[in-house]
Amino acid sequence: MTEHFISSSVTPLDNLDVLSPFEVARLQDKSQGGLYSLFRQCALAVLNCGSELDSTRQVLNRFREFDVQISQKHRGVQLDLINAPATAFVDGELIQGINEHLFAVVRDLLYVADKVESCCEGLDPSAMITNQVFNMLRHADALRPHVKPNLVVCWGGHSIQHEEYEYTKRVGYELGLRGLNICTGCGPGAMKGPMKGATIAHAKQRIANGRYVGISEPGIIAAESPNPIVNELIIMPDIERRLEAFVRLGHGFVVFPGGVGTAEEILYILGILLQDENREHPFPLIFTGPAGSEAYFDTVDSFIRATLGERAASLYEVVIDDPHEVAERMRAGLETVTDFRKTTGEAYHFNWQLKIPYALQQTFEPTHDAMRQLLLSRQQSEHALAAQLRCALSGIVAGNVKEPGIRAIEEHGPFQLHGESEVIKELDKLLQAFVNQRRMKINHEEYEPCFELAS
Repeated sequence: MTEHFISSSVTPLDNLDVLSPFEVARLQDKSQGGLYSLFRQCALAVLNCGSELDSTRQVLNRFREFDVQISQKHRGVQLDLINAPATAFVDGELIQGINEHLFAVVRDLLYVADKVESCCEGLDPSAMITNQVFNMLRHADALRPHVKPNLVVCWGGHSIQHEEYEYTKRVGYELGLRGLNICTGCGPGAMKGPMKGATIAHAKQRIANGRYVGISEPGIIAAESPNPIVNELIIMPDIERRLEAFVRLGHGFVVFPGGVGTAEEILYILGILLQDENREHPFPLIFTGPAGSEAYFDTVDSFIRATLGERAASLYEVVIDDPHEVAERMRAGLETVTDFRKTTGEAYHFNWQLKIPYALQQTFEPTHDAMRQLLLSRQQSEHALAAQLRCALSGIVAGNVKEPGIRAIEEHGPFQLHGESEVIKELDKLLQAFVNQRRMKINHEEYEPCFELAS
């Protein structure tokens, strides 16, 4: 296939007009501690919108001649794009939505590098991370005070079947008709479908300011390029802060069929809701898919009941092939959330009161040693096991699509996961089902497991 490239200079549309010489130097710094490599990777991901590749390495290899330079001209900030994907342009001009995403990358990378790590000194580690998440969301202008809870987070796979994708659009449409906004991981598949459906519904309802919030992180963005409907792109520094941003910002959650990444998100949220401190918090959580997706939810539900127990299974509802019912239940759930936040004095725009254990906030680096040392046993609390299982699945996601994880697998072989025999057996059933259902990668026919299980 012949690739087409364009070189062009672009400036921001309406914000980020000026940077300091120090900030410009950081973005161009190619040393190990500099931001250039991260900046180039995230910029390429944004420009490569609509890609069918889900491997960071393949994306970087395909566009290895791509470069981005930043400078401060008399008119403000300018980005020089060299050998950029031609699909990001129309008649030689960068698409406006992609322009917004490109400068959102600049905004967030600089803010994290300059402000986040030192913004909350004096707090305990857990509170520090939560405040970092708050500051990043505020800096991105994602917080909407005085607006009643209406932001629905939609999770699901990027490599789903066509029927499943069409279903996510129908659910998004029903949510949009009720004036609800959408937040996803910003990529294709189940992250794009709900936004696409909601845009039509918002247009019918003459809602001109619909929100389509996409939250990503540098390690995954190249494999899940932001879809063009996202009108608020936020780049968090890692997967743990990305997950916390969803939970603090969103008001209700809909989970569509997916793979390991979706299962990781489910375990994350269950690990939070299983905390005794969160028993009274209303938290709408609905699993849904079209007719034919029952096997996926049966697999996930069976795994949760066998490892985390019946209480964990009581924290979500499963609705098959009924977008109207999903939207009605979500609308009712958000009314309960609104009443609860009024009664308790909680902010509408950020869920401060929800207790997130530090085990779910700590950055997990999926090295072979760290994966081997995970405690996959029921001889601990349910929420602690959920955190450990979340790390195991996060490592498998890294081995599937993230460049450092892929490289580690090539150098040292598959990740080794050890644990209690019953837990390992259930984990094996879950992962094998994902392989059989072709939910591991877009190029599922080429999939080779990056993990080995042993009790």
